[in-house]
Amino acid sequence: MGFRIVIINSRCKLETRLNYLVVRGEKEKKIYINEINTLIVQSTAVSLTAALLSVLVENNVKIIFCDEKSNPQSEIIPYYGAHNTTKRYKWQFCWGNDIKEKLWQQIIKQKIFNQSELLKRRGFDKEAQALLQYAEDVREGDSSNREGHAAKVYFNCILPIGISRHGGGFLNGCLNYGYACLLSAFNREIVAAGLLTQLGIWHDNEFNQFNFSCDLMEPFRPIVDEAALSLEEGDEQFKRKMANVLNFGVVVDGIHTTLDLAIRRNVRSVLSVLESGDISQFSFPREIVAEYEL
Repeated sequence: MGFRIVIINSRCKLETRLNYLVVRGEKEKKIYINEINTLIVQSTAVSLTAALLSVLVENNVKIIFCDEKSNPQSEIIPYYGAHNTTKRYKWQFCWGNDIKEKLWQQIIKQKIFNQSELLKRRGFDKEAQALLQYAEDVREGDSSNREGHAAKVYFNCILPIGISRHGGGFLNGCLNYGYACLLSAFNREIVAAGLLTQLGIWHDNEFNQFNFSCDLMEPFRPIVDEAALSLEEGDEQFKRKMANVLNFGVVVDGIHTTLDLAIRRNVRSVLSVLESGDISQFSFPREIVAEYEL
């Protein structure tokens, strides 16, 4: 699996030659395709060949296209990520509500706990303590909506005064971009497991192609939040820096790894829970390693 996140933000032509991504702009550059994890085409002035797209998909490289404002707009997902996708789809459709509600409870508890830890690091001790209580109170399926109550407290702390999560501004732009990159990483792992991104365990929007990915990324959102909060207002490199979040170091079950590999581990743990019914197999990052910088 590759480790590079390649961002193309200027006029050029992309093609493949001898298993290399060839970038033909003012100068020609080559990147070995097996080293690429994600390709982000940020400029609409980029042209690329069908042969390149085919090779990238074959090598499980996530491809994200941005709009004229350089915001993520779409991505390429292969039809089949495993040799037995039909069997996997049938299994996915048979997931029971009982195990899904228990899993959603753990996902939301971990999300709120991570939010609490971020608030504590930023000096909001009282609010962080309140979120810890919310995390303890999460029921199966989050029937009492502790996630919503925690979100109100959380975003009132981290967003500028007068700015809502649905508003504009630099910080919201960073968050949206970072969440899109995070979502894409989960999409890749879910498809590679031979499953549908559309069929979630809690998210169930008929217009959302990525319901399952939206479910699983919830505990990881505070990692993106902290990266966005560390940027200076108006940083012109914010998109490159937010995409680099996937290379951050994390600790999972005592093992030091990157966030991107932790996402793979997390998806596998969720599938193990859904297959065995053993909620203890749910695995998630516990700590961000400081030596990984934006």
